[in-house]
Amino acid sequence: MLRVLFAGTPEFAVPTLEALVDDPEISVECVLTQPDRPSGRGQKLSESALKRCAITHGLAVRQPETLKDPREVNWIREQHFDALVVVAYGQILKADVLESPRLGCLNVHASLLPRWRGAAPLQRAIEAGDTETGITIMLMDEGLDTGPMLATSSVQIDESTTTTKLHDQLATIGGPLLVDTLKKLDSGSVTPERQPDEGITYAHKISTQNACIDWSQDRQTVMRQIHAFNPVPGAYTFAGHERMKIFLVSEAQGKHAHPGTLWKIENQILVSTQTGNLQILECQLPGGKRLSQEHMASHQTAPWNQAMTLTEQLA
Repeated sequence: MLRVLFAGTPEFAVPTLEALVDDPEISVECVLTQPDRPSGRGQKLSESALKRCAITHGLAVRQPETLKDPREVNWIREQHFDALVVVAYGQILKADVLESPRLGCLNVHASLLPRWRGAAPLQRAIEAGDTETGITIMLMDEGLDTGPMLATSSVQIDESTTTTKLHDQLATIGGPLLVDTLKKLDSGSVTPERQPDEGITYAHKISTQNACIDWSQDRQTVMRQIHAFNPVPGAYTFAGHERMKIFLVSEAQGKHAHPGTLWKIENQILVSTQTGNLQILECQLPGGKRLSQEHMASHQTAPWNQAMTLTEQLA
């Protein structure tokens, strides 16, 4: 029986934890996750998605503020775990933690390393126009996603791929791949492979400014930006004095107007870019819920009911 310590925080980590829990040859001894944080408009304390999953399965949970705390390091050492599995935990692990488990620390990373090391690999892969990405299982070292690789699995990216869709795809394949890789590492049937020195890119954190739409760009670039920031922070533009978020678009034909021109034709909401039109399929107006194409068409006070130009700042 492999004794595992699991460290993770967001929803992306949940399928991997569940895959480990479901395997009869693996025992998840404890779960590490971030402390409960204030969230939402009411700023109520909210527990992580991984904590909720762990409690559902009756697993022990620890929520240290930092793993630099000598008491936490000593506790990990004293447990003599076979492996530490890390999935989007949100803390930097130092050598004294990384070297404690017998098999080391395995990370489920959402890219095909060495491309898109760092904080936002899903968004940056879509934004850059990559045609594929995937999951890499690696042994962690003290660098930023620089450890040797154990296994990979790839998925395709097309023009309709959003971060929401890609997140769910990769989360689903990450769990089984991690379980299989962990067993192979224990049996000695997998050999860690050093990451290539070429092809390294960094997926820097997403800022709100990254999500501001510049309609003077070509159609494919705008489409990728919108889909990359769906759901968070949501690509946005300004319609007069209102900020509008746009989550889903598709290519559209018809007359090509000045970039940023927004108008309605029958039940289609269109906006022009430098090289062609996009149809808005899902958006959100200030103070409202996300609107589907059907609800957009019937909205009486929306900005597309009068021809106007979308901008990068308040008009």
